[in-house]
Amino acid sequence: QVQLVESGGGLVQAGGSLRLSCTASGRTFSNYAMAWFRQPPGKKRAFAAGISGPGGSTFYTESVEGRFTISRDNAKDTMYLQMNSLKPEDSAIYFCAASNSEVVAPVESEYPYWGQGTQVTVSS
Repeated sequence: QVQLVESGGGLVQAGGSLRLSCTASGRTFSNYAMAWFRQPPGKKRAFAAGISGPGGSTFYTESVEGRFTISRDNAKDTMYLQMNSLKPEDSAIYFCAASNSEVVAPVESEYPYWGQGTQVTVSS
């Protein structure tokens, strides 16, 4: 059974940093795209960042570009999201997702595997 487990969320002041982790079990995703989506309170879940399969190309939504860094350690079956210069508008539940494709797509339907989410709250 495939499982994705996120960790690293929490409460941080504006300007601070957090690092989220997503560890996969049940299969390896080293050759497939993975992504972070986020869902702010009262809003729909949306793409935040993604990393492609073997090449490891990275993609970001505009609002996090330059502040967030997505990476992966295939030996550990773990993906990370380093979040710096956090803003209150970054507050959301952050979900890890994995694809059966090498290519990053910014849409939920391309990701059949999801974690349970981890809460990130940024205070002003």
